Amino acid sequence: MARLNAAVLPLCVALLAFSLAGQSAAGRYYSDQVQDKVRKEVEKAMAYNPSIGPALVRLVFHDCWVNGCDGSVLLDKTPTDGTNTEKKAVNNIGLAGFEVIDTIKQKVGAAASCADILAFAGRDAADILSRGNIFYSIPGGRKDGVVSSAAAADANLPESTFDFGQLQTNFAAPGRNFTVEELVVLSGAHSIGVAHLSSYKDRLGADATPIDSDYQSALAKATPPELLGKGQDPTVPNNPRDASAAFQKDAAYDPAAVGVSPTRGVLDNSYYHNNLINKVLFKSDWVLRTDGFAASKLQEYKDNAAEWNSDFAAAMVKLSSLPAQGKNLEIRKNCRFTNQQYYY
Repeated sequence: MARLNAAVLPLCVALLAFSLAGQSAAGRYYSDQVQDKVRKEVEKAMAYNPSIGPALVRLVFHDCWVNGCDGSVLLDKTPTDGTNTEKKAVNNIGLAGFEVIDTIKQKVGAAASCADILAFAGRDAADILSRGNIFYSIPGGRKDGVVSSAAAADANLPESTFDFGQLQTNFAAPGRNFTVEELVVLSGAHSIGVAHLSSYKDRLGADATPIDSDYQSALAKATPPELLGKGQDPTVPNNPRDASAAFQKDAAYDPAAVGVSPTRGVLDNSYYHNNLINKVLFKSDWVLRTDGFAASKLQEYKDNAAEWNSDFAAAMVKLSSLPAQGKNLEIRKNCRFTNQQYYY
């Protein structure tokens, strides 16, 4: 077991025994009424729109990485920032799932903060997307922030064009203190979801960081870089496993040959298989291979899916526990507005 689990997993086990009342093939059920309501709404939303699952997992990172887990990424407007909130940040392009959080908030009311709802929803989405292989228990008690700045989000969130040193510095920053191992672990979330052309355009040129030539050609064919000049910013799946059969043929990508399950949309260790054959989207993915320790973890997680499942759960517990750093914290009546702006 990787060392990051040593302190975190006993907490997971203790909280799991406290909060999990039972489980069935249809899902997990909690003795805590708030968490049970969150779970049911997440299941409904993902059944209706499968893309909601990856969006909810992503929201946890994009919320907690900026001023801690305070629900600030959900705000449309604040007294201090106006409408220039985190949702407007360049690094937050494509964020989704807000309507699910709104629906849950309407059902639980003041019984839970928006930050708690988001953390619980991301946890349940990860559980469902991994087919039950990734589960962790986290307590409630988070409060909602009243500040949400696009500039702060862009200053704190790692960029897809970062080199390894920039990623390491970003993850190790005070208030976060994530290790290189946890950087590699959390990068595995790129086994799900989609990415915009603007985030990987640097990988399509002649001077791109190393990328498989067939994969590069397939990307350029599916999302020609010149579309950006026409005001278009299309998406492709983060994982070639989730792409169409035509794309996979162009990319010379055969899931079975790569050693991954062909089942689309699963949160699993396929990212590590893809990275080690240069079939990953972002520069920030590939550069993990430039550090000796990070590269060894890529190989380790490729070879041991169960270890990655466990370590990812532990890293998500740590991520979901980053304390809110702001002042005047509250439990919002509406997740999109601070209570100061809420009108009955």
